[in-house]
Amino acid sequence: MRGAARPIRRRALLAGLATSPALAHTTARAAAPPSPAAAIATALDALPPGPALLPSYPDSAANRRFPAFFPANDGVAYVYDNALAGLALIAAGDAPRAARIADALVLAQTHDPDHRDFRLRNAYRAGTMRLLHGAVPLPGWWDAAGGHWAEDPYQTGSETGPIAWAILLWTALARARVNAARYREAATRAADWIVTQCRAPRGFTGGVFGFPPHPQRLRWTSTEQNTDLAVAFARLGRRAEAAHAARFVRAMRDPATGLFAAGLLPGGAPNRLVAADANLWPVLAGLGPPAGIAACLGALGQPRGAPAGIGFSAASQGLWTEGTGFALLALRRAGGHQTTAARFAATLRAARTRSGFLRATGGAVLSTGLAVGPGRGAKPFLYYPVPALAPTAWAALADSGHDPLIS
Repeated sequence: MRGAARPIRRRALLAGLATSPALAHTTARAAAPPSPAAAIATALDALPPGPALLPSYPDSAANRRFPAFFPANDGVAYVYDNALAGLALIAAGDAPRAARIADALVLAQTHDPDHRDFRLRNAYRAGTMRLLHGAVPLPGWWDAAGGHWAEDPYQTGSETGPIAWAILLWTALARARVNAARYREAATRAADWIVTQCRAPRGFTGGVFGFPPHPQRLRWTSTEQNTDLAVAFARLGRRAEAAHAARFVRAMRDPATGLFAAGLLPGGAPNRLVAADANLWPVLAGLGPPAGIAACLGALGQPRGAPAGIGFSAASQGLWTEGTGFALLALRRAGGHQTTAARFAATLRAARTRSGFLRATGGAVLSTGLAVGPGRGAKPFLYYPVPALAPTAWAALADSGHDPLIS
């Protein structure tokens, strides 16, 4: 899903929120699935104590149904997904559990197997984080056909968007006076890496893709990622950098349509793909007018006439659960969209599995219109109908009415 694998040789390789073990084993008839926030808390409690990251796709049996998805995405903890889950826990009043995720990201930042510049990778191995030969273990899998350990070039890379979400988690906990000095230091170091490596004349570029010691620089510039960065830098009081990212986001909006372009292609030409996050996250962050919600739904609503949710982009032919979650949050915060909001909420309820985790999409693989990685050989970026952490976290945030993109 996230990228093509290549062989790698490395060193040996809220209080009361969680459902009780007894209730967890009741049948679907006896009890409804837990709420999204409770599902996240229960999954975290199932891990041994200590800093921990949750699997982005927690149902191995479901993952195994898709050979193109499994095993590369099984047992993998994406940074964006986990930061979002931490923010959902904070919104539910559960900072201590969120701190387990935040602590794992600090550990990852300070014990990278290859770098000493305080970047974060896009993903790590899920579970309680333990150092191996002084470093955090990166995700990977045994390629039986090739007879080698394999890693994914997207997972081992570092993009600005996921790092920005880690900053949002760290600063949210610091605001709550939880390990404030530690998390603010981690956030500042991460922000320094982004400025040093990714600042461009217009906004901040994507980051790096691939394997050490020479990963490829991503020369495209993303509206969605610069939205995240504008908020993250503002949280740190870095006004110049926040303004630099915000200017880029505002420049991507077409006043005639009210829609944001996805960003700039590597050569500097606009990427005119209409994508949900590039259009609704600026609204949540206060970088676009609330009227942009209607424009986005008009372009991406599924189905068009009376949308029950949204697709990832104009290239999608189906519902994207994650996007439907943050669209519901935007609708509720804007007000005046009760009928549409009710349909979106029903879609999210229908996507819940017995565990409380929501499926990433419906019954078919969902196209995004994007590719994973640079170059003509990059594979398409797809979503699979398996339980996933990110839509579960957005559903929890929508339930609480908490906007994680407010400065």
